[in-house]
Amino acid sequence: MALIPLMGFCGYPWIKLTRGLSQIYQTSLVLTVRRSNRVRQVPSHLRDYHCYATLLSNHEPTSYKEVSSSSLWQAAMQEELQALTKAQTWDPVPLPPGKRPIGSKWVFKIKTKSDGSVDRYKARLVAKGFNQEYGIDYEETFAPVARVTSVRSLLAIAVTKRWPLFQMDVKNAFLNGDLSEEVYMTPPPGVSLPSGHVCRLRKALYGPKQAPRAWFEKFSTTVLSFGFSASQYDSGLFTRHTEAGSIMLLLYVDDMIITGNDSTGIASLKQSLSSTSEMKDLGKLHYFLGLEVLSDTSDTYLCQEKYISDLLSKAGLSDTKVASTPLEHNLHLTPSAGTPLQDPTRYRQLVGYLVYLTITRPDIAYAVHTVSQFMAAPRFDNYAALLRILRYLKGTMFHGLYFSSTSSLVLRGFSDADWDSDMTDRRSTTGYCFFLGDSLISWRSKKQSLTARSSTEAEYRALADTSQELIWLRWLFSDMGAPQKSPTPLWCDKNSAIQIPYNDVFHERTKHIEIDCHFVRQHVVRKTIQLYPISTLDQPADIFTKAHLPGRFRELVDKLNLCRSSPD
Repeated sequence: MALIPLMGFCGYPWIKLTRGLSQIYQTSLVLTVRRSNRVRQVPSHLRDYHCYATLLSNHEPTSYKEVSSSSLWQAAMQEELQALTKAQTWDPVPLPPGKRPIGSKWVFKIKTKSDGSVDRYKARLVAKGFNQEYGIDYEETFAPVARVTSVRSLLAIAVTKRWPLFQMDVKNAFLNGDLSEEVYMTPPPGVSLPSGHVCRLRKALYGPKQAPRAWFEKFSTTVLSFGFSASQYDSGLFTRHTEAGSIMLLLYVDDMIITGNDSTGIASLKQSLSSTSEMKDLGKLHYFLGLEVLSDTSDTYLCQEKYISDLLSKAGLSDTKVASTPLEHNLHLTPSAGTPLQDPTRYRQLVGYLVYLTITRPDIAYAVHTVSQFMAAPRFDNYAALLRILRYLKGTMFHGLYFSSTSSLVLRGFSDADWDSDMTDRRSTTGYCFFLGDSLISWRSKKQSLTARSSTEAEYRALADTSQELIWLRWLFSDMGAPQKSPTPLWCDKNSAIQIPYNDVFHERTKHIEIDCHFVRQHVVRKTIQLYPISTLDQPADIFTKAHLPGRFRELVDKLNLCRSSPD
């Protein structure tokens, strides 16, 4: 019989039998264990488990049952219920005959800071407003929010004037709105009422269709009582200009930006708002609607680096190779080329994320405009183009808008069109952009609604759309305390289109765009707009009408004053 000692994982010998024995006896050995001085590292194949554990720690529950044993989420729900009780949100009443209550549920969200760390655990009680019936449970529902262009314009003006930027958040904003309709709700999980009783809503809560409107009416009435005026050109903008200085407040649902040169008035405004609603003073503006605001002593960057990082993680492209441009040059996507995607849900989700990203990334506006046209029935070719945009973002994650304190407050516009660009319906593409001094504040890439019969017609239709945005911006800047006293220069790279509003020699050939002709001509005569020719090579709006080779694309990005912010 041969005994072969083999070393185990812990350094102790054990015995292997090479021939059968009914019983063996193993002698215990006393060994001195020597500890290695080698630095221990986690094996690389376990990194996926670490990643999964991290994701689990930030998991957002989807039901009340999931959080029943979590102290963090239980505390968040108690905080929400205390706020509802304090606001006297509902009255427990017996359900009247013939009335049908709407349901309720808990929604759980982990609030993060701009660096991705956890800020707080938020539990929100919402009513199932989709069960409401028009004319019975609600009537008017529209509630305005600030336009994104207004946000960029406000930042540009504040930075140029060296005004401080502050941010405030309304806690449980919708609870401040009063309901005029009779709305009944079943008690939420975790709340017990007497048998046969339901909650009659006195406040808007979250979920009812009329809740946003009720909250905005309450807020606007309150701010107007403080001596502010509501802008006619953006309902989310409130201004007050006095001898002491100017104050501007921009509201987006329950988030607001406050700026101005009246420091005493701003402090008084904050105090007044806090006395009417439960507010959270977030101090200097750093993170607004997913937009990162990075400021130094004189300049400000606006970017969405965290948003891009999260988007790449969701798409599984965190380690992907980068692309030099968001869209391949001379790429022509059609609704019928390629194999259809079996499930278009992922495609639609990613396009939705990209649309929001264009708030600070005008360099991907045309590419996103292109892939957005295939949402109904996307194909693999469309999906490949979509992934290229994400690969481009991987290499330009820290890029964003740049606002300089040395910039002027003079509005400038650029209009362009790519005639006959769509291979499917032969429609043209409109592109325009506006600068306030050197700060880019507005842009657009859009397919024209009608097929143009000439390049002049395509350019002129683009000129009319650009003029419409220009007029609105001039009105908005008047409310923001930056009136444009001189005609706004508008550059176009088509001389024949520039000549149309100045004379009638092209009348017979432009009858089909007569309304656009009269619109632009009217504002040219009024000295609101001044048209100028520009070379195509110097036209920054060219980036919004077509895809370009890498060299030309980088030139156009530089013309837009996009900058790379520091990752620190």
